[in-house]
Order: sequence, then structure tokens, then C-alpha cells
Amino acid sequence: MTQAAKNRICLWYDGDAEAAAHFYADTFPDSTVGAVHRAPADYPAGKQGDVLTVEFTLMGIPCLGLNGGPGVSHNWAFSFQVATQDQAETDRYWHAIIEHGGQASECGWCQDRWGISWQITPLALTEAITDPDPAAARRAFEAMMQMGKIEIALIEAARRDD
Repeated sequence: MTQAAKNRICLWYDGDAEAAAHFYADTFPDSTVGAVHRAPADYPAGKQGDVLTVEFTLMGIPCLGLNGGPGVSHNWAFSFQVATQDQAETDRYWHAIIEHGGQASECGWCQDRWGISWQITPLALTEAITDPDPAAARRAFEAMMQMGKIEIALIEAARRDD
């Protein structure tokens, strides 16, 4: 018997847990798909033999995808925050989520096609909005509030007051 993580995030899906796990593993580093477990009997959202749960690791975080069925929606109260090193990495993750059925939002937030929320957050943004100079932090924050995907050059220009 394999030892499961003592604590992991359980994400609810409507039959797409395995597809979601593979998308995350293909998109993010330090992500893998592990065991796929099938239902031993019929259940309200599926039949015996359907994929019931999928164990996966998402950027080093142990997760379990549960095909619990319809009627349960994700919301913005839970999100994965991805700290990016540069604009290329920011763009890559943002576009991977949006271009595979996701939805853009404001301030670096987006949702994937399963409704999971993501914050694609460049380290430059975090540094700018925590700048010891309150005026620089305010300018960077106000610039961020006007963005969907974060544009590092614009954040840095606002921080410098260019």
C-alpha cells in the first residue's frame, strides 16, 4: 500500500479530474500525475469503473482530484498563486490557462476551464507593491489595478514614476 500525503488539497471536478491533472502536469514544473482510482461501484455522479479520484502533484503540492459530479462550483476564495521570475514565464502560464478554455480577470488573476482560480504573480510585482517608499508602492499598486495579465515593464515604470 502506498503512503498518501498526510495533508493535500482536494479539488472537486465534474468528471474531468484526470484531464485537469494532466493539463497541470504538462503546464507547470514540479507537477506529475500519480495514481488514478476507479469507482468500485456506482455512485451519484458516475458508474462503477469511472475515474473517481486522481492523485497528482502541482508545483510540489500534493493534490487529489475528485470527480464528485455537477453542482459544486469553485470560486475566487481559493486560488493557486504562481510566483514568476520574468515576463516570459508570466506570459507562458497566463496564456496556457486562458488559451485552454480559461478566463482572464484583473490584477493577474484568471480561472482555468475547470473554474480553479490562479494568480500569476511576477516577483517584480510583489517587490514593487511592498517597496519601502510608500509613493512607489502606491504607484505600482495603482498600475496593477488597471491590468489583467501583469506587465512587469509597466509595473516597474510606475514604481520609478516614469
